[in-house]
Amino acid sequence: MKKLLALAAAIEAATGLALMIYPPLVTRLLLGEGVSGAGVALGRVAGFALLGLGLACWPGLESAGVNTPALRALLTYNLLATLYLVYLGIGGRLVGSLLWPAVVIHTVLTILLARAWRAPVGVERVKQ
Repeated sequence: MKKLLALAAAIEAATGLALMIYPPLVTRLLLGEGVSGAGVALGRVAGFALLGLGLACWPGLESAGVNTPALRALLTYNLLATLYLVYLGIGGRLVGSLLWPAVVIHTVLTILLARAWRAPVGVERVKQ
């Protein structure tokens, strides 16, 4: 579970850093179009949020084998990101070279996180 949380958190933090540094490249790779003006500013704000999500969800000692807020946050984010990216891809207007690989990564993370969330309840979780 800790490795899964660490992987998901690292991916989101890395994406956040990339958005903070140069949003037009990230949007071009994901959606096939760059951004300018207010889109760059909003992209950087999204980068701050993804970096914050990644750092907040980095596993600590308390996250081994229990249903943590970090697990729920990453599951929610990855599920919604998967659905939205698929929606964009099916529409066909905003498709970059990394859109479908991003869909695959978010889908795999969603499945793994959902399985971890639905794992049998342990003693630690019952006490919460």
